[in-house]
Amino acid sequence: MQRRTLALIAANAFLGAAVVVGAAGPATAAPQATALVTTLTYSDSGASQYATEIAEAARIWNAAAPNVKIVKATSGQRVNIRIVSDPGWPRATLGPVRSTGSAQVWFGKQAVDQGYNKTRIITHELGHNLGLPDNRTGLCSDLMSGSSAPVSCANSQPSAAERARVQRNYATGIAANQQPLTVVIHDGA
Repeated sequence: MQRRTLALIAANAFLGAAVVVGAAGPATAAPQATALVTTLTYSDSGASQYATEIAEAARIWNAAAPNVKIVKATSGQRVNIRIVSDPGWPRATLGPVRSTGSAQVWFGKQAVDQGYNKTRIITHELGHNLGLPDNRTGLCSDLMSGSSAPVSCANSQPSAAERARVQRNYATGIAANQQPLTVVIHDGA
């Protein structure tokens, strides 16, 4: 029995798991620290013509910032981010929105009509919901430079600094005192 227990300890140590053997009980694995992930749901029912670009933007943020996960809401599920299409310029509620809160994105057709990349537009606007302000550097490499970058810019990937800031915004999970989000960022040219 002792040889078998030692073999189990050695095997688990090899796999990187810490094993604690109690005098009266079986071997148990020590708890591992788990990252806190805030899951946010979105509805694109008000902008269904952009459903493909919206899904791609959610995928981009999910890969870029593992502390937050953006998923499409199912029927009857609470919606954190409501995305609607309108004829104006794109704009969004400035977050970071939490799983107990709500925010909105207006997918402004004016920017689409001017030739801006649709995936970049929605990824940028979701960046506002995740707590990123505009950063008018004019650089295509900065997602939050928005319309200050050339119309030809198709980069929809957040920069390392933008990814890090969203990670920090969601590092502790749900905020205890979440205030309603009221600031709307207008991304006019």
